[in-house]
Amino acid sequence: MLFSKPRRILVVDDVADNLLLLQTVLEVEGYEIETALNGCLALAMIEDSPPDLLLLDVMMPDMSGYELTESIRQNDKLPFIPILLITAYDEVNVAEGLIKGANGFIRKPIDFDLLLTKISEILS
Repeated sequence: MLFSKPRRILVVDDVADNLLLLQTVLEVEGYEIETALNGCLALAMIEDSPPDLLLLDVMMPDMSGYELTESIRQNDKLPFIPILLITAYDEVNVAEGLIKGANGFIRKPIDFDLLLTKISEILS
C-alpha cells in the first residue's frame, strides 16, 4: 500500500497568533505546515525547499505579500507555486495581487471552510 506524502503549505504572517491558528487548523486537516514571520525569511525557505502552496498575509513590514508574490514569480529557478493572499482590508487591491501572480484571496476574519475548500481545489 502506498501512502502519499502530506502536502506542504508555507504560511507567512507577521503576527505569531495568526500563524499558530492557521497552523493548527491546517495540521488537523493533514497538511504539513511551515511558518515564517516575514517575507525575507519566507523567500529563503521557498528557495531552499519550495512548498506546495503559499498563504501570504498582504500587509507585512519590510516585504508585503504583493512584493513577495512578485519576487517569487520573477524567480525563474522556482517552480510554479500556488499563492493565496490573506487580507484584513475590505478594499484590497485584487487586481494588483492577480497581476503580481497570486491565485486568489482570503479575507480576515478567515472563513476556515472557505479556506479549506480553496486549498483543496488548488492542490487537487
